[in-house]
Amino acid sequence: MRMEPVEETLERIRREVARTPDGVLAFDGDGTLWSGDVGDDLFLALLEHGGVRPEARGALERLGARHGVESHPDAVTLARGLFKAFEAGRLPEKDTYEMMAWVFAGWHVEEVRGFAREVVERRGVAGRIHPEARRVVEWARSQGVDCYVVSASPRAVVEAAVREVGLTAEFVLACTPQEENGRLQTSVFEPVPYGPGKVNCLRQATDRPLYAAFGDNVFDLDLLAAARVPVAIRPKARLRDRAAELPALVQLQPEEA
Repeated sequence: MRMEPVEETLERIRREVARTPDGVLAFDGDGTLWSGDVGDDLFLALLEHGGVRPEARGALERLGARHGVESHPDAVTLARGLFKAFEAGRLPEKDTYEMMAWVFAGWHVEEVRGFAREVVERRGVAGRIHPEARRVVEWARSQGVDCYVVSASPRAVVEAAVREVGLTAEFVLACTPQEENGRLQTSVFEPVPYGPGKVNCLRQATDRPLYAAFGDNVFDLDLLAAARVPVAIRPKARLRDRAAELPALVQLQPEEA
C-alpha cells in the first residue's frame, strides 16, 4: 500500500468529479476523521456517570449470558464486565457496538444528545481531528461535494463529533437505537454500519456515485472497495494486513496540525 500525498488524492477525486457529477465521499469516523474512538468515550463516560438505567439491564444480562460474561446485580458493573470481555476478544465487535448504542435505553433522545455533546467537548475531539482528513473534508465542502460519515459508534456521539470537522448530522450513518415516545429502546436499526453493513447503510441513504471512501480498519474494507478512490487514513495493522485484497488502496500521507 503506497503512501499518497493529500493533493494527489484530491486530484484523483477531481477527475472523478469531472467524469461523473453529483457523487459523494464517505468516511469512517473513529481513527479516520479523528484519533481514538468516540463510541468508547461515550460508553465509558456513561459508566463513570452511573447512568445505566433499569431499562437496559435485561438486555445486558442476555448479552452476557450468550457470551459467558458473569452477571452482576449492579448494571454498571455488568456493562463494565461486558466491555472487558470485548477488550479480551470474547465479545464480538458488532454486538459490542450495538450495546454501546442501546445501553442508553430509558434515556430521552435529547438527553443522550446533550450528554454526547458534553463528552465530545470534555474528551477534546476538536484537537483529535487528523489534519489530512480535515483537508479532504474542507476541499469537499468548498466544491459542494457531500460527505457521509459511516460509523458503528452510537449516532448521538458521531453527530456531535462531526461538527468538529465542519460536517452536519444530516449525513451521519451510525448505530442508531430504536425509540418509543422519545425514549431509547434496547434494539437498534438494521443494517448496523459495520463491515458490509457500511455499504448497505450508505446505499439505503443514497445511490449517488461514491467518488472516494476513507477508513482505517479492516471493517472498513467493504466500504473502501465500493469506492472509485479507496484511501486508508493512518491504517491499523488489521487493515494493512489485508490491503493486498484491494490493490487500488493507498494510504493518505499523515500531516502535522
